[in-house]
Amino acid sequence: MKRKSIRQLLNGYKNKRFSPVEVTREYLREMKHCDPAYNAFITVTKERALKKAKRLEKKWNRGKNPGLLFGIPLSYKDNLATKGVRTTNGSEIYRNFVPERTASVIRRANKEKAIMLGKNNMHEFALGITSNNPHYGPVRNPWNIEYSPGGSSGGSAAAVAANLSVASIGTDTGGSVRIPAASCGIAGLKPTYETLSTSGVDFVSWTMDHVGPLAANMEDLAIMMDALTGSKNYSRHLIDTIRGMRIGVPVNFFNEHIEEETLRLYQEALAVLERLGAVSVEVDTSFLYGYQEYGLIIAAAEAGYVHRHDIACCLAEMGADVRAILEASLDITSLQYLTALQKKEEYTQAFKRIFKQVDVLATPTLPIPPRRIGVESVTFGSYTESIFDAMTRYTEIFNMTGMPALTLPCGITKQEQLPVGLQLIADHRREALLIRTGYTYEQSELGGFYGKRDQIISGTCGA
Repeated sequence: MKRKSIRQLLNGYKNKRFSPVEVTREYLREMKHCDPAYNAFITVTKERALKKAKRLEKKWNRGKNPGLLFGIPLSYKDNLATKGVRTTNGSEIYRNFVPERTASVIRRANKEKAIMLGKNNMHEFALGITSNNPHYGPVRNPWNIEYSPGGSSGGSAAAVAANLSVASIGTDTGGSVRIPAASCGIAGLKPTYETLSTSGVDFVSWTMDHVGPLAANMEDLAIMMDALTGSKNYSRHLIDTIRGMRIGVPVNFFNEHIEEETLRLYQEALAVLERLGAVSVEVDTSFLYGYQEYGLIIAAAEAGYVHRHDIACCLAEMGADVRAILEASLDITSLQYLTALQKKEEYTQAFKRIFKQVDVLATPTLPIPPRRIGVESVTFGSYTESIFDAMTRYTEIFNMTGMPALTLPCGITKQEQLPVGLQLIADHRREALLIRTGYTYEQSELGGFYGKRDQIISGTCGA
């Protein structure tokens, strides 16, 4: 099935080249054929999707005003509550849980007339970055099904990359939108803290959790943000110029303990931004060494409180990695937690100072490309760290500061043919700068990437 953007679908409906029912059926057929290879969905809402598509089609024929997502097939991470549709949180404990309410962000999508295709597989309780789920099976990367798609929103990213949904909505505590988006060669945005409501989200940490969209390209991402915020403050910044924009380039931390090819593709992306008219400004981020300890304390302590009843009743039913995190949360002291919150404020102010010097900060999204499913550690020369620490090293800090962070593709590794991501960060409420920068880079560089992506992924469907 040939990928169509949100705008192409809306124009097709308007010109009656195809209908919401036809498009929805096409996506459901593709899911039935390809998702056994990717395991991107826990629940498929076929009947509900077709029923809504038929209802929307009648409204269109009666001349009703469409929404920004009229007839657009979406998927949702399975920790976003959906009234009448089970919401498992990727956990065995909630296998049969059916909420009585719908998450605020999905209500927004519904208001804009989106169609829900189903609920995406994920890392259990969103407490991990591999989406290797022991209860529903691992999500598989559409680029190569032996590899992880990242997590915790792995099913969302895999579904979008494989064109099993046009876009998706995920959650991000330490990189859980950006990590899988980068690993699957798509765009993902963690907006400024509290831009998108976490109401109705089975979250990890009220301090660090964000909700954000995943999409196949920058225009779709911007339209998703328009729809989910009820504004047009995002797509109007799809402007193809960054001349004079100051791009911050870290001289440390973000270029250390990183695989050579990932570093090369990142540096090539920086050169492209300069060629497009941006001005590079070196910045010192040495204050970040050791920061992950504090981010983990905040997230784990709050996760332990959020899941206190699950811990009391059902700890043995959880996957080993999730069980270890929640058990460790019980030993965190109030002094450790309060110290971590203080450090969070210090890091935020340090980045505030950086954003007085630059408009956008550019880093690699991840220090490594995707790893094979089951890999639990990564080695850089003589230095070895857990896959969790490696994959969150460049992302988690912006959950602590609450600043908006975007990932988009910046290349493909030569030997394994896997995607690499470029991360762009701005000061609070400056998503417009990220969209403009990402769109300008995309228009210059990613036409060939997108074609290659769809070609590679088409070969893994049904594998």
